[in-house]
Amino acid sequence: MNQIIAAPCHTDHQHSAIPAISQVFQEFAQQNQLLLNAAGEGIYGVDAEGRATFVNPAAERILGWKADELLGKNIHLAIHHSHTDGSDYCVQDCPIFAAFRDGTVRRVDDEVFWCCDGHAVPVEYTSTPVYDQDKLMGAVVIFRDVSERKSAEARLHSTMEELRDALEQVKQLTHKLELENAYLQQEISEGFNSHHIVGNSAVMQQINYQIRLVAPTIATVLITGESGTGKELIARAIHRASERNQRPLIRVNCAAIPPELFESEFFGHVRGAFSGAVNARLGRFEVADGGTLFLDEIGELPIALQGKLLRVLQDGEFERVGESITRKVDVRVIAATNRNLKNLVDQGLFREDLYFRLNVFPIRSAPLRERLEDIPLLVTHFLKATCQRFHKPELKVSLGQIQRLQEYPWPGNIRELENRIERQVILSLGDKLVLDDLPLASTAAVKQRPQETECLTEENVKHLHYQATLDALRKTGGKIYGAEGAASILGIKPTTLASRLKKWGLDKRSLVI
Repeated sequence: MNQIIAAPCHTDHQHSAIPAISQVFQEFAQQNQLLLNAAGEGIYGVDAEGRATFVNPAAERILGWKADELLGKNIHLAIHHSHTDGSDYCVQDCPIFAAFRDGTVRRVDDEVFWCCDGHAVPVEYTSTPVYDQDKLMGAVVIFRDVSERKSAEARLHSTMEELRDALEQVKQLTHKLELENAYLQQEISEGFNSHHIVGNSAVMQQINYQIRLVAPTIATVLITGESGTGKELIARAIHRASERNQRPLIRVNCAAIPPELFESEFFGHVRGAFSGAVNARLGRFEVADGGTLFLDEIGELPIALQGKLLRVLQDGEFERVGESITRKVDVRVIAATNRNLKNLVDQGLFREDLYFRLNVFPIRSAPLRERLEDIPLLVTHFLKATCQRFHKPELKVSLGQIQRLQEYPWPGNIRELENRIERQVILSLGDKLVLDDLPLASTAAVKQRPQETECLTEENVKHLHYQATLDALRKTGGKIYGAEGAASILGIKPTTLASRLKKWGLDKRSLVI
């Protein structure tokens, strides 16, 4: 074991190499030799010039220096010359030197000493001034290798970061599930689970055919049509028939969002992103990830946000408001509008590239005046649903009432029809539905209309089926089979249609106009 006391040298060479050690340090080292040898902490002394006066075995072990290599040398330049990042550690800033300059004990918890092989050891140390008859002679430094503690702290910090990340993910997932649940509850309360596309008219058969074509794909769909024609029902039918039907369809009414909140609603925001953002919030695109996003009234989207919407449609990438992290989503977009987007493009109010990106597969939702033959089915559907919702016995409706409904132009479309039926169900006192608040029909139509007391009987229904079949055969030129055949328009199997014609004794060739 190396001698821990640097005794005065007797040779001239040694005397010139190692300055004489003051008596006070010799006495300290001699009196505490056993303690210095046994101590687990590194201990060394420095004189008033900053030169090493003794070094204990633990200091040798921690730093890799031999005592003979440090004795008489400036200890700061040897083991304390640089910070952790390698920048110079000025001796004027050294707490060890300061301790024997101002006589104050200094404790440092986070610095490094440099080893013989050039690597840094994290240490904590205390520098205590040494006096000789009230004269500051230097200092004794006691230090400890805190590598294991630092490693443990780093592991703990890493674990805490991972835990925080995991908790944040759980929080976001919980928030996402809560939002999904809210959307599902809204659908249940609004009766979407019981709503479906009703109608056997030619235009409705065409819409159903388009839905069957596009639903299995990931193509963006643009549904156009007047207000109240059931554009959202078409969107929901596409979603239900797609492979994404296990995830909810998330609806965004672009006309109901303030312009300043559009970006946050679409893409979410981080805490503190703007005044009032006290918590992070998921946007509709993240909530709809893996599912379908229905952008209703897309024509109301501010042009400033249209570029960001185009980006997420093309690349599936976006950033939350107040965040620079790029996020990826897999969302199928269905858009709807009652406005003419092409005209908006010509007016500079809608981006042409976004219009083309949305208009990959257009579907036109026909107004009710173009599908008056669907009114009997629609009335039956709405009447049954309304009576159930209001806990009233199901009302009857006369053939005369049905024909009166078919004579009205319905500017409010299906929504107006549903609302009128709902209102009349509430006002009804008997077992029949009376719609007496519609504008008067033409005199000729009134003469042809059956008496209001005549109910829609089974015979009436058969007559309607018969008439619908004739109309379908005339429209298709007698064609029964295929996508444009009469059976497809009526929504029945070709064999069923052929059987009906045989039963009724009809020859399809005689029906061709």
